[in-house]
Amino acid sequence: MIERAVAQRRNDGYIVDSLGWVLYQVGKYKKAVKHLERAVRLRPHDPIINDHLGDAYWQAGRRLEARFQWRRSLSFDPELENQRKTQVKLDEGPGVVKPVGSGG
Repeated sequence: MIERAVAQRRNDGYIVDSLGWVLYQVGKYKKAVKHLERAVRLRPHDPIINDHLGDAYWQAGRRLEARFQWRRSLSFDPELENQRKTQVKLDEGPGVVKPVGSGG
């Protein structure tokens, strides 16, 4: 369904982000990066989309870029709860991420 929504609204950064985030959650990190980079281009000042891209970069092994995106996310004044979560990732790393459906 999300892929159909993206096909219909290719320039909607929130929908493109949703597709990237679903790919991230099922462990397809490199594919997620592609869509999340596009979502950031469409919505460059959205703290959540920038945070999502940071998470995908981290899982794809692109650690410096991940930290850059998390700092960028914080610069856009996210809600306090999201700010705290992002700061923890900067301070300690994101921890272990298990893809949805990976049994654990």
